[in-house]
Amino acid sequence: MKTILNIIWLVLSGFWLFLAYLLAGLILCITVIGIPFGLASFRIGRYALWPFGYEAVERRDAGAPSCVGNVLWLLLAGWWLALGHIFTGIALCVTIIGIPLGIANFKMIPVSLMPLGREIVPTR
Repeated sequence: MKTILNIIWLVLSGFWLFLAYLLAGLILCITVIGIPFGLASFRIGRYALWPFGYEAVERRDAGAPSCVGNVLWLLLAGWWLALGHIFTGIALCVTIIGIPLGIANFKMIPVSLMPLGREIVPTR
């Protein structure tokens, strides 16, 4: 079932969200300081491309630097990406078949706002 949902996701919104994360990552990697943010964007972009069967969990060993980095991320790219998830989630929830996809979009909002200190792991 998750494979079917991933394929539908890829066609309806996953590819475009992946491109948004890719663009944000490329822009953030221009400077040396932005490279960790760009890598986080690439990691979440891969998650946005194929989300079913994976989940984002907090890393308990991430310290204060990830908190400071998340504030910078929120200002630089996070809120733009979260808006993308909100709009595509609402658009997908219009149809019955799109409701699980819209819910998956809404579940990605916290990760898009604060990606540092999180890991993408397979679900059990």
